[in-house]
Amino acid sequence: MSGIDLHTHSTVSDGTDSPSELVANAAASGLDVIGLCDHDTIDGWDEALTAGEAAGVRVLRGIEMSCDLKGVSIHLLAYGTRAQDAELAAELARNRAGRSERVPTMLARLAEHGLPVPEEVLYRHVGDSPSVGRPHFADAMVELGYVADRRQAFDQWLADDQPIYVARYSTDLETALDLVRAAGGATVIAHPWGRSSRASLPTRYLASLVASRRLDGIEVDHNDHDDQTRAELRALATTAYALITGSSDYHGAGKQDHDLGCNTTSPEVLAELERRVHARGGLL
Repeated sequence: MSGIDLHTHSTVSDGTDSPSELVANAAASGLDVIGLCDHDTIDGWDEALTAGEAAGVRVLRGIEMSCDLKGVSIHLLAYGTRAQDAELAAELARNRAGRSERVPTMLARLAEHGLPVPEEVLYRHVGDSPSVGRPHFADAMVELGYVADRRQAFDQWLADDQPIYVARYSTDLETALDLVRAAGGATVIAHPWGRSSRASLPTRYLASLVASRRLDGIEVDHNDHDDQTRAELRALATTAYALITGSSDYHGAGKQDHDLGCNTTSPEVLAELERRVHARGGLL
């Protein structure tokens, strides 16, 4: 087995490929396995699994869960959770509600800065997604000619330290770790030392989460990590006995330089993830 990309997104959250298109593109890219990890939702699983069976691509059931650690946004990848787990489903619904509840304030702030975005334009980009995200705002801003692409929208307007940002509810990180484990899943911290999260996830803290058996792995190979950061994270994970994953964090046309398969995970790590999920009663 080769070509294992454990972190991808579809239009069910903020990617630009439908679940079926994502699978087709994965097959065309030579991937054997992908993890579908839409933000705070599992709604894309069924379509992707069906498409994967037809295309010969194994689709892993994943979620990228929005978490908070002392006011800093942290993303947690959850693999193999039971779809019917009531407590996890309720918490994901709270995260999605937090996303939706800030929409009016963000639209008002855009208008105040001379960048009005009509609701119909925004929701055209949201489509059927149950998980409204800042990338949808970015896509609307691109359509209206305010910015050239998502990256400019975030850099100038939507990032955590920019004028349009509005805080929202996200699950406490350690609560999320416990919920995922109770739902039969395995946990991996996504791009932990990318963007603004490194200071909140120091070596000692990450190692303590692994030692407590609440955290299974660390996404080391990610395009938000330069070579030096990857080397440091790999050393940390090796010392802490954490699983080391790599992935594209693919969003289709919505994220530059994150092509499918640009970073991959070893078959041995996937086998261990699967072993842990099955031991906990989940389904990867």
